[in-house]
Amino acid sequence: MKLVIASDIHGAADACARLMFAIESESPDRVVLLGDLLYHGPRNDLPADYAPKRVIEMLNSIAPQIIAVRGNCEAEVDQMVLGFPCMADHNVLLDEAAGMTLFLTHGHVYGPGYHNSVDAWPALPERSAIVYGHTHIKVSEPAAGRPGTWAFNPGSVGIPKDGSASFGVYEGGRFEHRAL
Repeated sequence: MKLVIASDIHGAADACARLMFAIESESPDRVVLLGDLLYHGPRNDLPADYAPKRVIEMLNSIAPQIIAVRGNCEAEVDQMVLGFPCMADHNVLLDEAAGMTLFLTHGHVYGPGYHNSVDAWPALPERSAIVYGHTHIKVSEPAAGRPGTWAFNPGSVGIPKDGSASFGVYEGGRFEHRAL
């Protein structure tokens, strides 16, 4: 199973266009979106390329491929314009070939406690990963105090807070960051 994992687009259309090109280049089985897709939120400045209607068009063009969770900026109106479910607080993917469970969340309801994500862990089996966004900061490391669990944050597509826009790729039980 190959996944492209992205978070925190925040309506940044040019950045989303770069993500769409990366998705096409990576040819994943599915695209995981970890929330905060259209709105920039009250704590962030408006992205220079803010055009949520363009982002809607781009994401809807690959709707059958998308697995999404709700970020703290999603609202019912977002679900009304997006052609894929985006209002769940979490989702779970099982990679049977790699023996890995991926717990997908934004980071404001469940999270590993890194940066400004909440420290609220779900019950996870051995060989799991908590895959989250929210902080806009890349993470890929064993989860502190949780043997057999990995923490992965792809960073942010639209408003990176660590200096570089990015997304993630998951394949065969391994996570990698990619710059946009």
